[in-house]
Amino acid sequence: MNQSLITWQTSAPETHAVVSIIKDYFDGLHYGDTEKLDRIFHDDAVLKAPGLRRSKQEWLDSVASRPVPSQEKALYQYHILSIDRVQDQAMVKLECPLFDHFYVDFIGLLKEDGQWKIVNKMYSDLAPTTKNH
Repeated sequence: MNQSLITWQTSAPETHAVVSIIKDYFDGLHYGDTEKLDRIFHDDAVLKAPGLRRSKQEWLDSVASRPVPSQEKALYQYHILSIDRVQDQAMVKLECPLFDHFYVDFIGLLKEDGQWKIVNKMYSDLAPTTKNH
């Protein structure tokens, strides 16, 4: 592959923009900040887990009605595992431990009209598997 293409695809400003969105995502989860989460998700985003589909608004309502991790003294232990970005699309793999759950999220982002937004979230809870070991 052309070396300049590889450098361009991992250019710092675009990667920083994606990381900034993910930091807002982590903060939104940890502090129960549904306004911040609403801003970084596209209006037609869909959140999917095995056997579960939710609209952005259904998910935000769920976040608003659950305990807030920071108020429950939960540690801020969210991590980016990988970022794959090609032009104006990105896929980010995350670790998101929340309470008794250990989620792995795949966050899909698109840059449209000069702005990155989360357009898709797929997630799975590994905690039941982890507890058996």
